[in-house]
Amino acid sequence: MGRGLRGVRLDHNSPVPLYHQAAREIERAIEDGRLPRGSKLESEVELAERLGISRPTMRQAIKQLVDKGLLIRRRGIGTIVAPRPVRRAVALTSLYDDLKKAGREPETRVLSFRRGRCPAEVADELGIGAGDRVFIFDRLRITDSGDPEPIALMHNVVPAGILEISREDLEETGLYEVFRRGGVTPHVATQRIGARKAGEKEAELLEIEAGDPVLTMTRVAYDTEGRPIEYGSHCYPAESYWFEMMLVDM
Repeated sequence: MGRGLRGVRLDHNSPVPLYHQAAREIERAIEDGRLPRGSKLESEVELAERLGISRPTMRQAIKQLVDKGLLIRRRGIGTIVAPRPVRRAVALTSLYDDLKKAGREPETRVLSFRRGRCPAEVADELGIGAGDRVFIFDRLRITDSGDPEPIALMHNVVPAGILEISREDLEETGLYEVFRRGGVTPHVATQRIGARKAGEKEAELLEIEAGDPVLTMTRVAYDTEGRPIEYGSHCYPAESYWFEMMLVDM
């Protein structure tokens, strides 16, 4: 994807560091479409040669853009321009529904699915007894924006008395649609949003590097009768999301 940087010249006499100049030129190329979202960059060596700088300087420029969420290092692929992030309002919606609304086709890979006893720490969140029967499942959400892109790793616990759930249901559609089909209406939720570094297993599944930032979300959802219906603990590549909310002066 060097075409997007063809003709770019950095000013070696400028007080602005060369790595910052390089990062700024790449960012401009992303913003004006010369480097399309989801496209793969040339190697550090090729980019450094194209821009007339050293490889360590180029590496520093790329790191700056990775930290800003504009570039992603994909394991086994290289460095790519980050796809446009999914805009999520702070509202009771599912990722599946948000992706469909954004025109992106979601796919779900069910990593594990079982019916078992509720872990004590989750039982407290759901207001049920430790050891009560629950569905426990882990899913990898993938969206196709040219190339399949892992976009979320999701762990959920659902009380077994709410409705029946199958692995096939979860592969076909989003959890909230499964609820709606079963006559259960998600109504309100408590949610915590945070950030941390990706662990080895998370990084492997999300195709990022271990230690890269991930956005985290923990949610307990309730239906129209006030019953807790879902505990969710999800993580997302940080560059893939931004949340929007309205703040009011009370």
